[in-house]
Amino acid sequence: MHKASLLRDVIVGIIVVIAAVLLNMAIGTPMLRDLALRLCSLGLFAVSLNLLVGYTGLLSFGQATFYGAGAYMFTLLMQKSGLGIPSAFGLTLIGVSLLAVVVGTICVRLTGVYFTFLTLAIQMMFYSMLIAWSSFTGGEQGLTGGLPKPPFLGIDLTNPTHFYIFSVSVFVVSLVILRRIVASPFGASLRMIRDNADRALFLGVPVQRYKLFAFVVSSLFATVAGILTSLFVSGAFPNFAYWLTSGDGLFMIMLGGASNFFGPVLGAIVLIVLDNLINVHIKHHGLVLGVVILFVVLGMRKGILDYLAEIFASYSERSATRRSQP
Repeated sequence: MHKASLLRDVIVGIIVVIAAVLLNMAIGTPMLRDLALRLCSLGLFAVSLNLLVGYTGLLSFGQATFYGAGAYMFTLLMQKSGLGIPSAFGLTLIGVSLLAVVVGTICVRLTGVYFTFLTLAIQMMFYSMLIAWSSFTGGEQGLTGGLPKPPFLGIDLTNPTHFYIFSVSVFVVSLVILRRIVASPFGASLRMIRDNADRALFLGVPVQRYKLFAFVVSSLFATVAGILTSLFVSGAFPNFAYWLTSGDGLFMIMLGGASNFFGPVLGAIVLIVLDNLINVHIKHHGLVLGVVILFVVLGMRKGILDYLAEIFASYSERSATRRSQP
């Protein structure tokens, strides 16, 4: 059963990549391609955060720490070391994973609002370091000057189409891996911890160890999202590590739904569309997003996909009841 579901996810992932390539060939305007690239990074960032928020019950405001760390470390390696993209990618994942282990070991000992504010405090410390250490990080200007993109395996990332295919492939592969994680026994244990950590501990689940592992895995995929962003914008900037970036991740989860794996991806799509519409037609960006949040929270009281799934389940139940009646 596990192998069958893995094969299904892999096949669906391949179909999505092929469909994205065909869509780019059919209507691949620069604007639509840029929107798709933003979705790859923001969608992956939101899904990685939801591993903590939706599946483990840990509300983190520090996810931007690892998103920004990934962007900065990858950009520095590419600009100063002369490494190729695969080597810089791998070293960035290793470096940020070590940071995540240290930060996670400190944070997962706490729960509730204490965990939330500790992650926020560490994130603000990291952001302040980026601003203050201007000789290394570029300060408020960030790491500008472009990003070398040497070809590898015949892929030229300076070519917009090649970079588009690369980003979509990394995004889809990351989602497949995360989906297998949440569908595994480990994912079931995380949901048990979310629902009742004391009961999970009584049943023999190593709660602290699983929380730390979830924290590190979530941070690694936020790092991948940061790397994709740095490649897209050819640099790294302090706002990547600002608390509002973590807030955007939570906003995407809230919009799409925390209970559905693809909810944050839908939330990222809605946020990107709203951003573009608001910036073109309306000046009051915060007001419109606030109204949207009020509608979701007070109107549906859950994310869009969670709401639709509830309606579909209710409809299926009524249909089954009618068929069972003589």
